Amino acid sequence: MEANQQTIQQLERAIKKIAAKYPAGAEPMLTDIHLLVNQENGEVKAYNDDDVELNRQVVEQWIGNTDEDFYQQVAPILHDLLQKQHEVLEGMSLMRPFSFVLMDEDRETLQDLYYVDNEDTIILDSALLKDLDEDLDAFLKHLLSD
Repeated sequence: MEANQQTIQQLERAIKKIAAKYPAGAEPMLTDIHLLVNQENGEVKAYNDDDVELNRQVVEQWIGNTDEDFYQQVAPILHDLLQKQHEVLEGMSLMRPFSFVLMDEDRETLQDLYYVDNEDTIILDSALLKDLDEDLDAFLKHLLSD
């Protein structure tokens, strides 16, 4: 699924409203941001760790989407958007580490979308670590075989 321009604008607006709840310079709070996406009504709700709703945005493009792989399609869109908004996100007054997490309608965690560990470490995509063990094993085997 490709996000249209309206979807991008709606999600950017939602992220900015979330960030405004934790302005730079305020006392840092301990929380993660949980994004709950509903494919029936297109709502994207954001919650903190205390289950306080931070924002609610309807993404019209996602209303009534019946794709079985809906969350697999939505995750890269949200990930890319969060990555592009990294300056805004890193300025939020949240204690590190913090993350943006994608959740389904049952509030099950599906994926970390954006993770900030400290000032020097940012993990943008868990797919980077996929199959890392196999790659390292193959590399070591290649080194030892020469």
